[in-house]
Amino acid sequence: MTPEQINLVKTTWAQVVPISEQAAELFYGRLFEINPAYSDLFKGDMKAQGKKLMSMINTAVNSLDNLEAVVPAVQALGQRHVAYGVKDEDYDAVAAALLWTLGQGLGEGFTPEVEEAWTTTYTTLATVMIEASHQAA
Repeated sequence: MTPEQINLVKTTWAQVVPISEQAAELFYGRLFEINPAYSDLFKGDMKAQGKKLMSMINTAVNSLDNLEAVVPAVQALGQRHVAYGVKDEDYDAVAAALLWTLGQGLGEGFTPEVEEAWTTTYTTLATVMIEASHQAA
């Protein structure tokens, strides 16, 4: 990731944080629209799940300047997702739902450069999770 991409992700995330509860609802709504079967993976309070998601994204965004510091936590997350039944191809649906949600929340601020920066961020973290999930299997 370039310093400019890191700055774009951090700047745009700061705009999402105040609407994080709504963003989480949009994200999961879109994810379940993409694949209704995903709703079976989530048992329990979706508001609490949304808070966990936003917290995890917040930690990742705030760590972009020092990704090595969060790699162990991201690896552990990837390994936990194996137990939930998450497969490699599911990460593409999550990426689509995340980018769509950011587009909704940022509106015109979701420029091609912002989308590319977020795509790079997501791909970087998802790759770490997927590799860790293969080690857990």
